[in-house]
Amino acid sequence: MDVSGSQQQPAGSSQTVHDARPADGQLDDARATVQALLEDDGSLVRATMAGRQRNRSVAFRRVDLRYVDVSAGRRLQITSYDDTQAHTRNVVPGPDASQAIHALLRDGYANWHVETRSEKVQVRISKKGRPLLHRAALEASAEPQRQHDREKRRRLDERDEVFEVLGIATADGRIKPRRQAKFRQVQDFLAALDPLVPQVAPPAADGKPTEQPVRVVDLGCGNAYLTFAAFRYLRVVKDLPVRVVGVDSKSQARGHNTEAARQLGVGAEIEFIDSPIADVSLDHDPDLVLALHACDTATDDALARAVRWQAPVILAAPCCHHDIQRQLGARQAPGPYRLVTRHPILRERFADVLTDALRAAILRLVGYRVDVIEFVDSAHTPRNALIRAVRTGSPPAADIEEAYRELVADWGVRPALATLLTDLHPVLGAQPDGHISVEQDGDGA
Repeated sequence: MDVSGSQQQPAGSSQTVHDARPADGQLDDARATVQALLEDDGSLVRATMAGRQRNRSVAFRRVDLRYVDVSAGRRLQITSYDDTQAHTRNVVPGPDASQAIHALLRDGYANWHVETRSEKVQVRISKKGRPLLHRAALEASAEPQRQHDREKRRRLDERDEVFEVLGIATADGRIKPRRQAKFRQVQDFLAALDPLVPQVAPPAADGKPTEQPVRVVDLGCGNAYLTFAAFRYLRVVKDLPVRVVGVDSKSQARGHNTEAARQLGVGAEIEFIDSPIADVSLDHDPDLVLALHACDTATDDALARAVRWQAPVILAAPCCHHDIQRQLGARQAPGPYRLVTRHPILRERFADVLTDALRAAILRLVGYRVDVIEFVDSAHTPRNALIRAVRTGSPPAADIEEAYRELVADWGVRPALATLLTDLHPVLGAQPDGHISVEQDGDGA
């Protein structure tokens, strides 16, 4: 199949394109496919280039592209991020924009992500220089955001007092050199949260912003950097009423975070409690559940609580996938995959991927739309996957059920999240041998 083929796919379907031709020819066609998408100012929603190809260097760690409408007309906005700041330029559509896109596609970026009104297109350049192209049609049409100042509004300014209180910035609003990575993590997290704000704070029937507070709970909040960032972003940037509960099992975290809230003057809007995730009790079900770097099955505990609350939006950055890793070490891998788990370091990395793939599948089975993204550069933390889930309440596709059943059977694993949510779907009762326990083989919830 020609890598540049672009037939329309049915809603919700996907297509991975392979090509046996020489790598140079494949890459040229992949560039042509992406170039055409990026030049379409009426359809492009956003695009990102990140990572670097083998034996190549790049000037920036990430480049974002989208079209904006300014007083002089429509422009292609290209925002390039280095280690300390963003550099933005606006290019006139036509020859100038085409030339700029052409140059970017020939830089050494290894990952290209493009979202249009109707589909998502991803290209990953392999170590051998071959483009791996994946196209997926969107179930619902996406609408571009043309406001010129959106990039500026979506993040917290480094002079925001929260950074000084958290020890990230100096009193004059300068980010401390040793805290640059944490500052970038905050900004990237807010960028991932930004498109989900309408789901956590839908407007009232008359179209006006809701007066009900957005209720946020952060399960396993630790020192609460991202807890405070989410609060300040929703409250100050988005101008929404917000109530936040931070939960951590360590009492010293509660004391430290409560003092930070007092210094910010928001003690009435942010509450911290020390409690195991499984035991936490809230006065109101949350609109947004965060679980950022909760260790091992604590992430599963947080996801299960969020599902039980029927939270509209879940953001989880998993950490320390020991549970599935132990299960993989206890039995032989299927067929030729024994080579994948033979070496401990490869088994550990594979366990990370398998664990989060199963978590995403389980969330789909219980009524969520899910994507898994990189929300901070891997140079700053290896735990950089973010699970974003939006509740739809829709039943899962039949192929998700079958794929999940086969995956747990082939690898002989029992995900902790499945155990916690067994009663919500019959397939979650599947044992490592692939059979479903009799007591769980019912209609489900």
